[in-house]
Amino acid sequence: MSKIIAFANQKGGVGKTTTTVNLAAYLAKKGKKVLVIDMDSQGNTTSGFGQDKTDQENTVYELMLGDCSINEAIIKEVIKNVDLIPANANLAAIEIEMIGIEGKDYILNNSVEYVKEQYDFILMDCPPALNTATLNALTTANAVMITVQCEYLALEGLGELLKTISLVKERMNDKLKIDGILFTMYDSRTSLSMQVVENVTERLNGIYHIYETKIPRNVRLAEAPSFGMPICLYDDKSAGAEAYRKLAEEVLKRKDA
Repeated sequence: MSKIIAFANQKGGVGKTTTTVNLAAYLAKKGKKVLVIDMDSQGNTTSGFGQDKTDQENTVYELMLGDCSINEAIIKEVIKNVDLIPANANLAAIEIEMIGIEGKDYILNNSVEYVKEQYDFILMDCPPALNTATLNALTTANAVMITVQCEYLALEGLGELLKTISLVKERMNDKLKIDGILFTMYDSRTSLSMQVVENVTERLNGIYHIYETKIPRNVRLAEAPSFGMPICLYDDKSAGAEAYRKLAEEVLKRKDA
């Protein structure tokens, strides 16, 4: 059975896209077949795999409108073992397009049903908002990974996000669970990073899994998207690469947890 993970947080800039792209790449390097679905109209996950987001005939937007099938939307092998459903700015209109459509929050789930057995993992990068795209991801997923940046206001909105996930589980998708909390932009030299980890762990440890791996601030990790590459292709020996390699190992250990 495939593990379907949504990367969710209504805050922007917390590492959702970076984690989606690089976790997919390292799971693929370990021989797993991965489908990545870009649910963000910014299309950064799409460009992170070297795809021109402005030059896509079929994206998640066309898929959700019923203008193409899921197989027509999938770009095969953007890197070895990774397929991609792209997104671009068109997706910003999905909120208006879906007004009055019955079952609008289950459209993605219904499409993914046709292909999910072909993949070990399906990873979905959600936008920084609790909107129709995010709800479609949450009704499709069986797990949510929450990325928390090690900066001021890290906990801002986290309670609201946890409440939303709980409501989706209760009312829309009883298979959904929080797979864990991942710390990003961690800098062991600063007391702030350690304080954020301590505060979140104190509040949530024992309630939710907290990943041992922490994703560091890393220049090479920040540079990789501008070259359209996951970090494993851009600089496999960097600290960021090592962190995502370890995260992939943790995720594999927890696949059936």
